[in-house]
Order: sequence, then C-alpha cells, then structure tokens
Amino acid sequence: MPDTPRKSYADLFRTPEFSPLFLSTSANIAAQTVSGLALGTLVFRATDSPLLSALSMFGPALAQVLGATLFLSGADRLPPRATLTGLSLAFAAATAALALPGLPVWAMLAIVLAEGLIASLGGGVRWGLLNEILTKDGYLAGRSLFNMMSGVMQITGYAAGGVLVTLLSPRLCLLLAAGLYGAAAGLALLLTRRPPRAAGRPSVTATWRANALLWSARPRRHVYLALWLPNGLVVGCESLYVSYDPRAAGTLFACAALGMLAGDVTVGRLLPARLRPRLGVPLLVLLAAPYLALFLRPPLPLTAVLVALASFGFGASLVQQERLVTLTPDELTGHALGLHSAGMLTAQGLAATLAGTVAQFTSPATAMTAMAVVSLAVTLTLTVASRRDAGDGGLLPRRVPEAA
Repeated sequence: MPDTPRKSYADLFRTPEFSPLFLSTSANIAAQTVSGLALGTLVFRATDSPLLSALSMFGPALAQVLGATLFLSGADRLPPRATLTGLSLAFAAATAALALPGLPVWAMLAIVLAEGLIASLGGGVRWGLLNEILTKDGYLAGRSLFNMMSGVMQITGYAAGGVLVTLLSPRLCLLLAAGLYGAAAGLALLLTRRPPRAAGRPSVTATWRANALLWSARPRRHVYLALWLPNGLVVGCESLYVSYDPRAAGTLFACAALGMLAGDVTVGRLLPARLRPRLGVPLLVLLAAPYLALFLRPPLPLTAVLVALASFGFGASLVQQERLVTLTPDELTGHALGLHSAGMLTAQGLAATLAGTVAQFTSPATAMTAMAVVSLAVTLTLTVASRRDAGDGGLLPRRVPEAA
C-alpha cells in the first residue's frame, strides 16, 4: 500500500489554534519536569527513602485511575479552552503550596495525589482538542511533534532543574514551576472558544458507559494494554534515578528524554507508514532490554547511553496511538485518548510504587533490572495473544491496517 501524504511540521504551525495549544502544553511539561525533580530530591533528602522519592515524582499517576473512573466524560463534554486554563491554574496553586517551608512529607504526597486526580481530565481534553484541530489524518504528525517537544522540555528541564536544585534549593524550583503553570494558563486563553464535542453533562455514569464501550472491542483492548503495561514498567525504572545516583539523576532523566525525542522523530517523520506497525514489538523490546545491564552498575557514561537507547523504544506509543484514533468514533476521541493517558499514567504510578518497594528491600539497580524483565515478559505475552487473535489488529497486526 502506498504511503499517504503527511503534514509537515511547518504545516502544523500554520494550522489555526495549533500554536497556542503547543506552547501551553510546553509550559505545562516544563513545569512538571522541574517540579518533579525538585520534589523527588526534597523528599529523598528528608527521608532517605527510594520508595517515598519515587512516589513523590510518579505517585500522582496513581490517582489517574480514579479520575478516569469519575471525571473522564468531561473530556468531550466541557469547553476545551476554559478547562485547560482552569487546570493549569489549579496546578500553579498546588505546586506553590508544595514549596511551603515545614510542609510534612505526608502533606506533599496528598497534594501531588490531588494533582494526579485532576490531571486525568487534562489529557483527554488536550488530545481530543488536538485531534479536532488537525483531524485524524494529521494527528500522528501533531502528536509526534508534541512528543518531540516533550523530549526537548524534559532534556532542558531536567538539566536546568538539576543545576537549580543544587545551586538554589528544591523549594525555589517548585516556585519556578508554579510560575510556568501560570504561563501555561495564560497561553491557553489564546485558544478559540469551542463548544464541547459531545452533548450532555459530565457524569460518573457517562464516564462508566463510555469506558465500557471503548473496552468492549478487542482491537482497542489490545492497543490499550500495549500502551499501558510495557511503557509503565519501564517508567518504574526511571522513577529510581534519584536513588540510583542522586548526583546524576538530572543527567539520566535528560538522556532518557533525548532517547525518547530521537525515537519520536524516527517513528513520526522518518519511517514510511507501511513499516510503522511492524516495529511495534521490536521497539517495546528495546524499551526494556538496556535496563538489564544496570544490575552490573556500569559507569555513568555507559549508563547514560543505555538509558537513552532504551527510551528510543517509547516511539512504539506513536504506532499504537495512531491505531487507537482510527478505531475510535469521533464523538469519543477525547474520552478514548484520555483513557489512554490516564491508564498509562496509572500504570506508571503503580510501577513506580512497585519499583520503589523492591528497591527499598534490595537496591535501585536490582529493582530496575527486575522491572525490565517483567516488561519484556508482558511484551512477549501480549504479542502471543495478539497473533492468536488473527486479524483483530492487536499489538502486532498480521497485515498493515489500511488507515496506516
């Protein structure tokens, strides 16, 4: 099948509303990066606990499952501009509260869990709006560019955050992150007022009904599991960077972001459309395999290379997201993408908790290796199940889908 024409990145920025959404999301990711590193460092200094440090950085993702159960119908039933602006302001206030001197660790964890609860709505609103702005034929290029931006923001944020945490203090970095969230809210106001994509009020019942509908189709189930599980388990490895090497954590996070950026550029722009579905499994294997070597505690330069190489495998998510969009009715696009985001972040939070617990009783290096082994086992299991269900469009389709 011949490749379909793709939008260039320049075309995307000429599309109305793309730029303010892109810039607002950039500010949000920069704020998340700086605040996550600052909070993880602050908690580790106070407790010397790998588990609590991992929970402070990735624990908010655990609340995503509750948000996906209660609030996700709002992704298509609330006005996008007002929702994105309000969420950014809420994050600004919560992050500023984390910087309060003398705030106990339990209160910090409560605040970040509340942030995770409201963040479950933001992913569905943002990616549903992106699909509405670009339409399905431009979604892959747009999401690829957003992922690249995320990589750049993380590289910059972790590198700058590591320096600022050392030279200044974690609390000052948290205040900087709160300011970035405020800037994201201002940029979101530049979006055009749009009506909700679906009629009706958000409700728990509507959320459950749409979740059940999305989960009822076997092809979508395969895509969701492939998006959530191998990815989440490897993020469990990443959650231990601070305890693995406190002085080099910023460097490792930046190298991981660099690898993710390279993977997104390759999958989103360089690979022909007919080849992308065939690389889903190899990329998921690459995502976990390099972490097996960390059990040997290699020197920092080699560790940084292994981390970057592994993160190249995150490009697999672009293949899976493209297929998810083609399998989803237009009126449920925001909900479907929000469910993907919430489920992925929940898996990451659970994996960070598991990895921190294993590290607490063994060592961060041992825990990273264990999480990588489980990720590879899950990928193998999903691949076998997908091949057994011939023609269902699972993790590894037997033929290239026409929409690709």
